[in-house]
Amino acid sequence: MRVDLLTREYPPHVYGGAGVHVTELAKVLVAHADIHVHAFDGERSPEDEKDLPAGVTLTGYDYLAGLEDANAALRTLSVDLAMAQDLDGADIVHSHTWYANMGGHIGSLLYGIPHVISAHSLEPLRPWKREQLGGGYNVSSWAEKTAYEGAAGIVAVSNGMRDDILRSYPAIDPKRVRVIHNGIDLEEWKAPQTDEEWAEAREFFSSYGLDPDKPTIIFVGRITRQKGVPGFVRALQQVSPDIQVILCAGAPDTPEIAAETRELVETLQAKRDGVVWIEDMLPRHRIIQLEACSTTFVTPSVYEPLGIVNLEAMAVGLPVVGTATGGIPDCIDDGVTGTLVPIEQLDDGTGTPIDPDKFEADLAAALEDMCSDVERAKKMGAAGRTRVEEHFSWESIGVKTMQFYKDIIAGL
Repeated sequence: MRVDLLTREYPPHVYGGAGVHVTELAKVLVAHADIHVHAFDGERSPEDEKDLPAGVTLTGYDYLAGLEDANAALRTLSVDLAMAQDLDGADIVHSHTWYANMGGHIGSLLYGIPHVISAHSLEPLRPWKREQLGGGYNVSSWAEKTAYEGAAGIVAVSNGMRDDILRSYPAIDPKRVRVIHNGIDLEEWKAPQTDEEWAEAREFFSSYGLDPDKPTIIFVGRITRQKGVPGFVRALQQVSPDIQVILCAGAPDTPEIAAETRELVETLQAKRDGVVWIEDMLPRHRIIQLEACSTTFVTPSVYEPLGIVNLEAMAVGLPVVGTATGGIPDCIDDGVTGTLVPIEQLDDGTGTPIDPDKFEADLAAALEDMCSDVERAKKMGAAGRTRVEEHFSWESIGVKTMQFYKDIIAGL
């Protein structure tokens, strides 16, 4: 079987969870099928191609010439057209995020290939994207709706995401939507294993002026409305100054949210010590070192289909304090591997808390409670590692995905 994966992100150009997902999925699917990856960001260098998994071929695409000043949504569709042209001969085309969905949809129509979509997010539930795309948000919403309603099958990365898909697009037959969770590379994501590795981790942690023996909260993610960063920083004003904070937060969606976050962080830093903001995208081993020396991970999202960062932190042995929304409850076993923070949200697609003050107070209280008992936090972190080992290995997800492909070809 030949499977063509269409994606906005693929190494070395990965900045979010969807890119991580496609990278890892390609690695495990290649044991079962011929894998062709089609990705944005142009042709890769020979050096980049050396890192491709054996059996995976990659084609990179640039935006169509002449659209340099066009709306970002139009430039995206130009890549989709080029991708669609190259899908002849595939048995399954599998697209990821709205950026690539229309490429899969058009290729399916052009060559009669079943189109599968992995739902990493939904445009109707991200209305703040209008800040980034302007009128292009109408285009991205149309592209996603058209592709989803025409798809032969849809992978929902969590039970919450499946519910969101069917609520957002009621024309879709529920039988075509199957829950297959995101996975985690358990060999790559693990705590230091030797005394030497621990010493190196503690040294790197300390290089930011932090004490690895003090309780610490860590956040890793992009600065977007959906990740809930502004509300999280406001909540930190209610957390004891004895608890250190690491914000690995960059790639802001818009200049406005970047400025808002900067003002909030600088205000917090002026009031207390031990708040470190790392805007650069750190390599994986550095993230692991910071997480391994922290007490708890936090996911304050108001919209999160699943959250690979949750699984990564759990694999390193951290408990997770996360919002009880979207797919986060699929990750966190409340009271066992972390804490779910309740939230009541507006039903307008934004996910905005109905009572932001209460949510921020509850988030602060949950973080304070987790950091108040470091030994308990360690036990929860160990339980989290066991949970990802048992439920979120990429090998099992590859098998489930291949079975979904076969069921689709057989007519479900």
